[in-house]
Amino acid sequence: MGKAGAVTKAAGVPEVGDADFDKEVLASELPVLVEFTADWCPPCRQMAPVLSALAAEEGERLKVVQLDVDHNPETTNAYKVLSMPTFMVFQGGEPVKSMVGARPKRRLLEELADVL
Repeated sequence: MGKAGAVTKAAGVPEVGDADFDKEVLASELPVLVEFTADWCPPCRQMAPVLSALAAEEGERLKVVQLDVDHNPETTNAYKVLSMPTFMVFQGGEPVKSMVGARPKRRLLEELADVL
């Protein structure tokens, strides 16, 4: 993992993986927005500042995390994630919403309105 790995990561957004997905996502009391991301995905990099802003603004109502698909194949396969970035909202341990592709923050917030 060289410097390239740092580009995709959104500041203030924790990473989760196969090992802690149950604890961090499925057991969360708050709804969780998971971005399935990859270092080689340019649209994922575009989403980093959007996710950082979302985490900062909605942190009390929504947990925002990232999952690197290349390093976490079990979770990626379990939810049949094929495209990056895929955003999945988990509530009460279940995926309740799935969105594929980069989008502006305003649109992402609109799509999350029913879970916030």
